[in-house]
Amino acid sequence: MSDLPNLKKRIAAEFSAPGRTLGGKRASATAAHDDPHSLEPDDSPDVPKEKYPALKPALAGAGLLCSAAILGTGIDAGFYLLSAGLAVAGIAGAALLLRDWYRSSFSPAASQGRVREEKASDKRWERSETSQLLSTIHDALGDIAIIREPGGKIVQANSVFCRLTGWLKPEGMTCDALGIEFEPASGPNHFRVRIVTDAGAKLFDWHDVIAREPGSGAFMLHSIARDVTEESRIARETEEARRRAENASQAKSRLLATVSHEIRTPLSGMLGMSHLISQTRLTSEQKNYLAGMRQSGHALVQLVDDLLDFSSIEAGRFQLRPAPEPLRETIESVVEMLSHRAHEKGIEIAATVSADVPGLMDFDAARLRQVLFNVVGNAVKFTHTGGVLVSALLERETIVVRIDDSGPGMNPQEQARVFDEFEQAGGNAQRSGGSGLGLAISRRIMEEYGGSLTVSSIPGKGSTFEIRFPALGCDLAAAARARKDVLAGSRVLVMAPVGPASTALSATIRTLGGFCECVETTEEAQAIAARALSSATPLTDIIVDHRHAAQFRRLLAQMPGLEQQKLRKTYLVNPEERNGRPINQMDGYHAWLIRPLREKSLVEVLRGRMKGMEVRDAINDNRPMLREVPALRDKPAEGGVLLAEDDPINAFMVRSVLEKAGHAVRVVGDFEALAGALFDAPAAIRIAPELIITDLNMPGGDGFSILQRIRQHERQSGSRAVPVIVLTSDTQLDTREKLMSAGASAVLSKPADPKALTAEIDRLLDH
Repeated sequence: MSDLPNLKKRIAAEFSAPGRTLGGKRASATAAHDDPHSLEPDDSPDVPKEKYPALKPALAGAGLLCSAAILGTGIDAGFYLLSAGLAVAGIAGAALLLRDWYRSSFSPAASQGRVREEKASDKRWERSETSQLLSTIHDALGDIAIIREPGGKIVQANSVFCRLTGWLKPEGMTCDALGIEFEPASGPNHFRVRIVTDAGAKLFDWHDVIAREPGSGAFMLHSIARDVTEESRIARETEEARRRAENASQAKSRLLATVSHEIRTPLSGMLGMSHLISQTRLTSEQKNYLAGMRQSGHALVQLVDDLLDFSSIEAGRFQLRPAPEPLRETIESVVEMLSHRAHEKGIEIAATVSADVPGLMDFDAARLRQVLFNVVGNAVKFTHTGGVLVSALLERETIVVRIDDSGPGMNPQEQARVFDEFEQAGGNAQRSGGSGLGLAISRRIMEEYGGSLTVSSIPGKGSTFEIRFPALGCDLAAAARARKDVLAGSRVLVMAPVGPASTALSATIRTLGGFCECVETTEEAQAIAARALSSATPLTDIIVDHRHAAQFRRLLAQMPGLEQQKLRKTYLVNPEERNGRPINQMDGYHAWLIRPLREKSLVEVLRGRMKGMEVRDAINDNRPMLREVPALRDKPAEGGVLLAEDDPINAFMVRSVLEKAGHAVRVVGDFEALAGALFDAPAAIRIAPELIITDLNMPGGDGFSILQRIRQHERQSGSRAVPVIVLTSDTQLDTREKLMSAGASAVLSKPADPKALTAEIDRLLDH
């Protein structure tokens, strides 16, 4: 026990040391510990830096207590006290360790670092999730998705790429090492990539995008590729099909051109010979046979023309060539050409054009004439009673041409297919009169022009075809003023049967500003004439259809006062009814007019500027007429005509026509003989022809080359230009323009009409 005082002193010294407390810390540290929010470690300079500074005094205190217990109570009790002290010391040490961990983990600096680390970890996770999501999407779509370093090494690849290349771990390899072939495509970083797989070669549409990696900041190459093997195959097959279709179309066009030429060549001989036969003495029966043969020949010519037009449209080579043309004269000429068909059937045909329709406007006259000829011709063919009326008017800058007929009409099914190729309405006899291409071609022509061709019909009451196209290249306001009051002072009484002729006549007079009344009986005419006699505006003209001549004579007998009136009396006849009598034998009439009427002739008669019958050519007269053979010229022109034709029948026909017209003719059978006659004969005996007529297609060369050679020779020699007429079966406008550019003076289609041929020769030779 002698050591007890010393022990007490040591304990007192330990606890009385400056700045010490029971916890082994300075007061400041204790105070800090008392503050639950103060987690900063003790950084005072006088405090030793230990790992766990509070553990040492705790253990020391426990040891002293145990020693005192042993000294005071004995060894056994001291042992138990020592064990308890050690346990208390262990608990205290654990508490201190926990405190120090808490302080070190949840200090502000450590907390911020951990937050940053967690955010970085979250971003890495998000990028990984995004990458996995994109990879999953591309896998589902079957697209390739890889990431490569700038040097080309693969960093990441989706399962599609691995499956196609057969490499489970392609990372670290390059695309070249994997046998992937790159072909440049349109645009930068765009390629066509071919990958050989177990299923065969696959073609991919490959796109590269350079992007910076958010984590490392390094540039990486992201590649996306889609399998276009099937699309490429379809496109290739489509292109091959298109080429085959183009080749087939070209072959068809060549076939049609060849067949048309081969058909036209003998057909030209047939029609030419029939023309020569028509100028000989024939019986009435022979004339009928000849007329049937010529009609069949012209129908075959129309079929060939339709086939060529249809082929051009189908091949996409059809082109309209609009130019300023008179619409009214175009319509009237078509109606005149078809009038003989109508009159032979005992039906009427007439045309009227509203005053607001421009006199000149831009359209392709040849194609519009073709459309009108088809539509009006069909109307005449299917109409057996009544007639056909063609009227033109203006609706909101659109020209509307209506063709009304009183034929049998069509049911809805026939209307639906009437514009289809090779479709025809009517009975068997009517269907045999055509190929069923006319209306189909006509609709396509109008669609090319930006217009339309439609039909409306009522079975048993007739049909109405309507042609619409834009009014281009004209001043509509000025056009309306130009014709509005041309007949403002005319008051006309028309005695004619009800029908297209009288309807067109009265409509034309009214649209030009005149007054017109149409009557069918003598009583109606007498009533109107009586009112006119007693009014301040008497009648100025009376037009009498030849079918109402007897009623007009009765009217004059019943109203003698009409003879004292200054009435201009006009007789209206068909071309077939005029009988060639001079006008002075038509008692009581001042002038004649021929149906179908021309507006110009009607105006001239009603204004008193024309009294005799208008002059019309054979086409407009529309009736077969035998003409006298022209007499031979007294002295054929020196040099004559050089005819190049390989077909002997056509050569004989053209030569006969020319010789009957007084021309001396030399015939050669091919282009070599033509060149020999023009260039190879010695200059001393060479006779320059006055005119050259050549076929476009003959053996020994081609027409374009010979034309160019002729013109070049003339320029080099300084000789005069010889007129050259080219006969061709190719009726396309492109061919005609090329021939004219090559040096042709005129181009005529085969079979050449004898009258047109002689007229063209006279024009070129200025006879």
